Parts: sequence; C-alpha cells; structure tokens
Amino acid sequence: MAFVYAEDYLPQLEKYLTGQNIEQNQTDSKSQPTQEVASYEKQSENMMRLIGDHSEQLIGMLGEPDRIDSSAYGYDWSIYKKNRQTYAQVGVENNQVVSVYVIGSKTNTDPFEIGEKREEVEKRVSLSSELTLQKDGNEYRFRLSEEDMKMRPIIKYGDVYVQLYFDQFLNTISSIRIMDMDTLLKQRPYEIVYRGELPTAPSLTSEEWKSVQEGEEQQIIDITNVIRDRFQLSPLAWDEATAGVAYLHSKEMSDLNYFSHVSPAQGDLGNRLQKGDVVYRIAGENIASNYQDGIAAVEGWLNSEGHRKALLNKEFTRLGVGVYEKYYTQNFITPMNE
Repeated sequence: MAFVYAEDYLPQLEKYLTGQNIEQNQTDSKSQPTQEVASYEKQSENMMRLIGDHSEQLIGMLGEPDRIDSSAYGYDWSIYKKNRQTYAQVGVENNQVVSVYVIGSKTNTDPFEIGEKREEVEKRVSLSSELTLQKDGNEYRFRLSEEDMKMRPIIKYGDVYVQLYFDQFLNTISSIRIMDMDTLLKQRPYEIVYRGELPTAPSLTSEEWKSVQEGEEQQIIDITNVIRDRFQLSPLAWDEATAGVAYLHSKEMSDLNYFSHVSPAQGDLGNRLQKGDVVYRIAGENIASNYQDGIAAVEGWLNSEGHRKALLNKEFTRLGVGVYEKYYTQNFITPMNE
C-alpha cells in the first residue's frame, strides 16, 4: 500500500489544502474510456448581465433550474447543469440575481471567455492588487496577495465585481464568478480593511447548515466533472458510502479542530474507508478548509499539483464528497470490480 501526500498552506486567507492517493492490492489498472464530448453552440445569453435581474427574468432567459441549493450567504443557487459545457450557478436573493458562477466552456461571459489566455485578458483590463469599495459612507479595501493575483484576481466591471479563477498550469480562465457589492462584502474572499460597518453573512441553524452542505457536495461533484470533461476524461459517479466517509472526516476535523488526512480516532484514509465498508482498488483524497464555499475549494484543488492529479486521474471512477461548514473532503475511489 503506497501513500502520496501533497500539502499547501495559504496563510493569507487561512486556507488549507492537502491531497493523498492510496493504491490497494495494485493490479494492472484499467484505463477509463475517453468521454465523447458533444458539440454545443455558444450560449447566446450573456451571463455577465444577469446581476440585478428579477428571478422571473432569469427563468425567461435560462429556463427552470435543474436544482436549487442553499448557500451560506443568504441567497439560493439556481443550478443549470443539463450540459457540462454550459454549466452555471445563479445566486438569487429576494427574487433578485446577486451572484453568478460559470465554468462551462460554451457559456457566454463576454467580454471574458472560459479558456481565454491570461495575457489576452490583461490586454483589455488592468488587474490590481487592491480594490476599494464605498457604500453609505463606509469604505472597504480588499488587498490581494501574490497568490490571489495569480489564481483569483478581481475587477470592478461596470456595476458588478468579477472574480477570475485562473488555471495557473495552463494560464487560462478556468471559471468566473460575478457578484454585486453586498455579496462580495459578505463573502470577503481576500484580506479586507474597512471603515464603518461591514455586511455579514447570516447566522445559520444546524438545519440550514445541513441544507448548505448537501448543496455544496453536489456542486463539488458537478464542477469536478465539468473540469474532467474539459480534459476529455470520463465523469465520476457519485458513491454514497464513500460520501459518508468523507462527511465524517470533514465533521471530525471541524469538531476536533485539526486538519489532516490522519484522524486521531479513525486513522488514515484506508482505515476510514474500511470502517465505512468501502472496498476499493485505488483511492485518493483531497481536503480543504476555510474557503468561502465549495466552488472556491475546487478551484483551489485545481491549482495545486497534488490535488489536480486526483481531480484529473483517469483511473478513478467514483467520488464521494463530504462538506461540514467550512471543511471539504473529496474521496475518490475505483472499486475492485471496475
């Protein structure tokens, strides 16, 4: 049994990432067939213009969502996932669009484009390490670290704020998040200094957290599969038993205030999968903490070499995701019979 570890610590945002792969009873691995990718026309509706629209306008433009998930910030996500190439999430609060997340390569985000090279973006817009906002006599200043500038810069574009998630290995736009001012201030994805009052996210009950967590678990596998589709890899199937193992690890890390693949009570990934009655040929794990949501956690994994290998490993066939508040765990497996 072999263990491979990869760890990153991002002190500026108090975020953590770490990845681990396990091979058990190793045999000649079966390569997964390359997924045949359908060709879709570029989406005509510009997602950059949705902020501020009424929910009825949203439905008129994109249709009824495939799913509605709760968020930790007062809005609900309308999930549009029928085609991975047009995957999008639209945040709606009080019947008004306040946030949009797009990762599908055929989604219209003009003047930006998924897959666009960073140097092309920088020809049109200036990426700054500071962003100042003013509202009702209050002043807020976000300060972006060197890593923030490399992986997730933000710009003011008209009346909205656009966070560009870059794939640092390809130096291209991986996904785009668009927000109004209040949503950006509630999420605070960067270091912030301010004068006055700071908007805060709502306090959630345990039942509300449960709803948020379940939604983020589904979003994480959805987004993971969009990324795998981008690299012409087969999608991962949801594995309920493995998801249970992942959830227990996220919850224990939160409850016991630690961050590691090795549980002081349950042992390493192999031990935990065995206790969860998960029989596997190969397995891997990504964990993260203190990101604003599951979207940001996946983009963080994509930009870390060890975690990227797990996300894009063609040998894995199933995924279980467990989220507990701000702790995120991905457990990848390939069963013995696959």
